[in-house]
Amino acid sequence: MPAILTLGFLFFIVLGSILLMLPSATRSHQTTPFIDALFTATSATCITGLTTVNTAAHWSFFGQSIIIMLVEIGGLGFMTFSVLPFVLLKRKVDLTTRLLIKESLNFEKLADVGSVLKYVIGLSLIIQSLGAALLFVDFYPRYGFTHGFFMSLFHAVSAFCNAGFDLFGNSLESQQNDPYLILIVSALIIAGGLGFLVWRDLLLYKRRNRLSLHTKLALSTSGVLLLGAFLLFLLTEDNLAVIAPNTGGFNRLVSTFFLAVTPRTAGITTVPYSQLSIAGILLTIVLMFIGGTPGSTAGGIKTTTLGLLTLQSWAILRGNQDVEFGHRRFTERNIQRALMLVFISLVLVVTATMILTATETIPEKYGLEYVIFEVISAFSTAGMSMGLTPHLTVIGKLIIMLLMFLGRVGIYTVMFTVLNANHPQKGYRYPAENVMIG
Repeated sequence: MPAILTLGFLFFIVLGSILLMLPSATRSHQTTPFIDALFTATSATCITGLTTVNTAAHWSFFGQSIIIMLVEIGGLGFMTFSVLPFVLLKRKVDLTTRLLIKESLNFEKLADVGSVLKYVIGLSLIIQSLGAALLFVDFYPRYGFTHGFFMSLFHAVSAFCNAGFDLFGNSLESQQNDPYLILIVSALIIAGGLGFLVWRDLLLYKRRNRLSLHTKLALSTSGVLLLGAFLLFLLTEDNLAVIAPNTGGFNRLVSTFFLAVTPRTAGITTVPYSQLSIAGILLTIVLMFIGGTPGSTAGGIKTTTLGLLTLQSWAILRGNQDVEFGHRRFTERNIQRALMLVFISLVLVVTATMILTATETIPEKYGLEYVIFEVISAFSTAGMSMGLTPHLTVIGKLIIMLLMFLGRVGIYTVMFTVLNANHPQKGYRYPAENVMIG
């Protein structure tokens, strides 16, 4: 199953690359170099937003349409689209397909697949359509009906899928005085980052009168991160008075709020991150590494992983045997998977950073944060940059593409495919023994 998912994403990346290399995909009607087309297709399918060429200036309407279709496919999972005809024709989905959808969308139980799939498709269409309609109110007076409609649709899909692509040429940096636009985009980012299982739980709350443990932990962790990040950015960036001097007090508050929202793997920016304080950059890196909620369009190690490990640490410090939350306890396997995910993620980030420090040129005014920011942005599919992406060498582009792919498809899925983890369990266990820790 994991091999099919991995190959499925690779198929759409290659197909997107071929389409983006067509002369009609660019404004200049010239063929885009393969490495740049591949990078863009990887970034779009892996819903990241890092680009080696300017999306607004380089790509034509056809090229931009290809990008946003890849974003939609990558955001909802290609298995969702492959099973869409079955849903529309009310045909039964076979067991193999159900297993693939379960793996693709991060469902815990096979029984969830049939009931959740209609929520994934329906809810996504509703939220993105509503977001596009609200954006159209802002874009229509500026761009007219046709271009305004495409701008609205493009940015609604990009924001909901936490992709980070834009048609302004500088993300939302030129829109700092448009709090309406920033707040709508923020709402779309949060909606996409919460996850489909959380939304289903919330929509069915009146009928069930309960929330799952997953939803409770995801909402609690997301709320704490959002509020905490907003307050910390208020302190570290002095309410953006220096970075955005031409904006009023309310607009600066909105921009500060957006700083807390967008690192959760959205990739859309209102201020250049190269101008943030060192504390602000560090906070952004931490938020990118955490990411959004499992089963969502966001990347990172996920909010539930952070919440689970925080609760485990608290339980150990208090001498409790079980890790409890919401009158439930977590399984040992759950905790082990969370620990392994964080460990492997850190190893990948450190390894990639070491390679890029040797292959890429770092401007004198920057330090190690210049590369670390890019690496974690790619791995968490955040799509934000301090300016390194357009200047990457071929090796650098390959490393960033690999990180984006691992971040979107999932470490477990790719490692299972590469290592062929379908081997029988040992019928014996060695004696246990402790080592000194700390």
